Amino acid sequence: MRITELLKKDTIILDLKSTSKADVIDELVGKLDEAGRLSDRAGYKEAILNRESQSTTGIGEGIAIPHAKTSSVKTPAIAFGRSTEGIDYESLDGQPAHLFFMIAASEGANNAHLETLSRLSTLLMDESFRKTLLTASSIDEVIKAIDDKETENEAPEEEVDTASDQLVLAVTACPTGIAHTYMAADSLKAKAKDMNVTLKVETNGSSGVKNALTKEEIENATAIIVAADKQVEMERFAGKKVIQVPVAEGIRKPEELINRALKGDAPVYSGGGGSKEGGESKGSERTGFYKHLMSGVSAMLPFVVGGGILIAISFMFGIHSAEPKDPTYNAFAAALKTIGGDNAFFLLVPVLAGFIAMSIADRPGLAPGMVAGLLAASGGGGFLGGLIAGFLAGYVVVGLKKLFSGLPQALDGIKPVLLYPLFGIFISGLIMLYVVNEPVSAINKGLTHWLSGFGTGNLVLLGIILGGMMAIDMGGPINKAAFTFGIAMIDAGNYAPHAAIMAGGMVPPLGMAIATTLFKNKFTRQERETGKTCYVMGLSFITEGAIPFAAADPGRVIPASVIGAAVAGALTMMFHIGLPAPHGGVFVIGIVQGNPLLYALAILIGAIVTAVLVGVLKKPKAE
Repeated sequence: MRITELLKKDTIILDLKSTSKADVIDELVGKLDEAGRLSDRAGYKEAILNRESQSTTGIGEGIAIPHAKTSSVKTPAIAFGRSTEGIDYESLDGQPAHLFFMIAASEGANNAHLETLSRLSTLLMDESFRKTLLTASSIDEVIKAIDDKETENEAPEEEVDTASDQLVLAVTACPTGIAHTYMAADSLKAKAKDMNVTLKVETNGSSGVKNALTKEEIENATAIIVAADKQVEMERFAGKKVIQVPVAEGIRKPEELINRALKGDAPVYSGGGGSKEGGESKGSERTGFYKHLMSGVSAMLPFVVGGGILIAISFMFGIHSAEPKDPTYNAFAAALKTIGGDNAFFLLVPVLAGFIAMSIADRPGLAPGMVAGLLAASGGGGFLGGLIAGFLAGYVVVGLKKLFSGLPQALDGIKPVLLYPLFGIFISGLIMLYVVNEPVSAINKGLTHWLSGFGTGNLVLLGIILGGMMAIDMGGPINKAAFTFGIAMIDAGNYAPHAAIMAGGMVPPLGMAIATTLFKNKFTRQERETGKTCYVMGLSFITEGAIPFAAADPGRVIPASVIGAAVAGALTMMFHIGLPAPHGGVFVIGIVQGNPLLYALAILIGAIVTAVLVGVLKKPKAE
């Protein structure tokens, strides 16, 4: 399949009207939607923004490749936009972007589609090709230039002599696996060819692992470059010098990375994210506490959402409708409670712990982490115990790897299937049973008792803090910290904090939606269109819906959102609202503890406060 089978005339904009990153995204999403390539415009845009929140897709050299793989795409496609003046896209090199390729991959996209989409990113590494696209005078010229370039690149790739005395290996991977993965690979290969260096690159893309590194090649390698923003199989590199950097470094600094590899300027990887010769400073942001915690939280969220909403639906039949001896007993409600609460929701602590441990110690950490998390969940440790269990199990396995590193090489095969799970589960389990669970259980009870003893004034202050935290970074670490605290409180039987958290999280998108409706002259036409989708996102408790507005005007939108969210959080506490469901937005308002109308009023007041502040602070915009 050729690129021009996905990039058609009706998805090309030669003269973008946008003046900001948020506008570009909205304009290109709109083009794909108008062309009939999307089944859910709002859902696709949300997926694009989620990818941008992980790292910018403005890769430098005047290029930006926003991309997402989601079920909101009806037909895989590419949209192309061009700005001769350039637009600030928060690119890695700090320079304006001129060429924008928005990639839309569907969940069911086959390998042919994915390979075609990724091939586009490799063509853009050629400077002369980029200049051709910048100077093309018509849509037909753009399509012809891409066709000609693709034909030129159809020659088979030269075989790499992996028996070379100085062999450098590389692995590239990005969260979506469509663009950055292959651009980093091609950047490294092109530079290695210029430097006359033997280099082989393994890509971990959406269509799977390609050009996989063999055991013999790893043994023969001088050093290995891992340019990745997601987990890749690292255990195979134990004992080798490994450079770990974000995937963008592979695109922007290939020569520097190859030179470091040739000089051996890298720590020796010892497994579990550690090294025998000190830390790897350039990749440190990928291996810290927050990264491990977010690995667990991300894996846990589907259980929270699915299980939590099922619990909420069961409450609609009555708070005690799942209990056989209660007069309101309903068999369907009991089934919902069993599936959502007794199983899906119960699994969130083991899953949280398992994936934290796996982030720390790679795959061998998963089983010890899940078992330790299960012991926390069943032994009174709860959510806090699950956090401890994940980090405990992860570092226990890291310790086991170091302990068993001196065993004969012939025993390497039994380490991951016997030694790590056996001793990891045993040691982590013993510590959870006899050291962690009892004091953590006491802490949980004490925290619940402390919160239940709060007076109205203290509760209002807590609501202000939690509500405001949800709006500060809209889906970022502060937002996730507040959300995680709310889940822990639900697990401990205290439902008030999460009511404030959900109210605070709904306010930013709802506030922006109301602002674009009431103060039309303060927003462009595209922003007003985006505001319509914010109604849906806000009501669904998707705080990220306000990100395009915050990115375009952070000095006004973020303070207004934080104030509105804090007001909503304070009011929920003042009205003594409790929320037993961890997710659901407007769909679970009816099952709150307290007055549902007052809860809805608190959210509405917070959203209006945000809208009015934005309307006052923003200046009128010309169409």
